[in-house]
Amino acid sequence: MQNTELLNLLKYQKSYVYFSQALKQNELTLVRLTRLRAFKKYEEDEDLLEDVITENTQAIDMTNISSSILASLMDAFASVISNNLNVVMKILASVTIIMSIPNIISGFLGMNINFPDLISSHPLAAVVVLSLVGVLMLISIVLFQKWNWF
Repeated sequence: MQNTELLNLLKYQKSYVYFSQALKQNELTLVRLTRLRAFKKYEEDEDLLEDVITENTQAIDMTNISSSILASLMDAFASVISNNLNVVMKILASVTIIMSIPNIISGFLGMNINFPDLISSHPLAAVVVLSLVGVLMLISIVLFQKWNWF
């Protein structure tokens, strides 16, 4: 759904409000016409006025129904957009958590900690650390997929 389509729906809803208000004003005018004595002289005019009042009432009902349907449609679109935003935010939060694992480990190893000489001078120490980071990231990815976070 594009923003222009949502704005068009809002314009339609505004038009329904104006149309509904105009029909209500017409209803008041038609009711006032029924009180006039000029219409009571001729039976055809009374029947015609009753038909116009009936049509106006039906138009008001149809406008109210269409307006409520449009409002429900706008609410449904808002819910879908909100749901899509929640899914994207969940994925971004998962990626952020996974990407923070190497940060945490490199931050811990970058501190001024004296490791034993066997660990600090070992030629495969960097490979072991990178492997540990990779395994922790894979475990978190598997867990997030199991919990449907992706």
